Amino acid sequence: MRVLQLKVKPNARTQSLTEGEDGIWLAQLKSPPVDGKANAELIALLAKHFGCRKSDVQIKTGAGSRLKRVLLPE
Repeated sequence: MRVLQLKVKPNARTQSLTEGEDGIWLAQLKSPPVDGKANAELIALLAKHFGCRKSDVQIKTGAGSRLKRVLLPE
């Protein structure tokens, strides 16, 4: 498993995923941070970007925070 550190920005105009120079990824999501909608969109975005199943992506820490650690398969 590989661990990614993410900074999440909900309610953005566009959906994007970019890697910063410090190794922390920035995920801009259209969904609001209500009822887990932003986390569900984040999981779908990561699965699509890294070519894995949504069920393989796990939010390890920070489910209620803008800073998250996510587990991805190798």
